[in-house]
Parts: sequence; C-alpha cells; structure tokens
Amino acid sequence: MSENKLSHVDDQNNPTMVDVSQKLITKRTATARSIIGLDQSLWQQLGLDSSTKNDIYTKKGPVFQTAIIAGTMAVKKTSELIPFCHPLAIEKCNIQIQPAENYEIQIECTVAVRGKTGVEMEALTGASVAALTIYDMCKALSHAIVIKNTSLLSKTGGKSDFNAD
Repeated sequence: MSENKLSHVDDQNNPTMVDVSQKLITKRTATARSIIGLDQSLWQQLGLDSSTKNDIYTKKGPVFQTAIIAGTMAVKKTSELIPFCHPLAIEKCNIQIQPAENYEIQIECTVAVRGKTGVEMEALTGASVAALTIYDMCKALSHAIVIKNTSLLSKTGGKSDFNAD
C-alpha cells in the first residue's frame, strides 16, 4: 500500500474495511484527550478548582463517575459507531477526568489491546463520549460549556508509534 493512499478505499475507489488478516498480533495502546471549557460562573457553581480530586454532583448524579462509565461503554462499542473499525477485545480502558487551569476539565482515555489493528479510534471515542456525558449532566445549569478539543496524544504498536509531545 502506498503511503499516500487512503487505507479505507480499495483500488476501484470504493470504501472498504482494511484487511488485517496478514498482520501480526502485537500490543497496541492509544491515549486521547478531550478538553471541556466552562464559563467562570458554572465552574464556581460546581465548586471546581484545578486541585479538585473528587467528583462533582448534579441532580443527575455523580458527573465524572458517570462520564467514565459512558466513555468506557463507548470504547467497547466503537466498531458499531465508526463504519470501518474492526471489533476488538479491549484489554484495558482507563479514563481519567481532572479539572485544569482556565476553567477547563481534561479527560484522558487510554486503551490497550493485543491485536492486529490499533486502538486510536477507541481512545478518541471514549474521550469524546465522556466529554458529551459531562455536557449532558451539566447543561441544566448552563449551556456555556464547550467541548474544545479532542486529539490523539499517543499510540504504540503497529507500523509506527506516535507521540504528540
């Protein structure tokens, strides 16, 4: 396969799932981050600061714990959401949620598997759905919530490793 060719398009320019049948099973990991921005009044209403270690609560329940569960469920269902993702037997999913500077909440999702294909999409999906869950659980208090950025931080295994730093 040419380096300049899209992997999900065949020689007739039709969409296709990548053939991984000849690939070796290796350990593959990926970490993705989503950042949520809040306005100052919502930040204060939730009682957040950058050193907050505990969960926050709304009428819907514990926000961070619910977001972790939702993100984990999303990781496991990524192949049902993204058309050409292979179903994977996820071996690790760890989601960390932490208030940060500038009225932001950071979500990091790390996924690992031993398989023939990477887990970047699973990590990105987990971080994204956790962010959407936080939005959903806090929107009754304010719609001044912005999911600012979702990005891949790192991946290992496969053809090459990647580190955004």
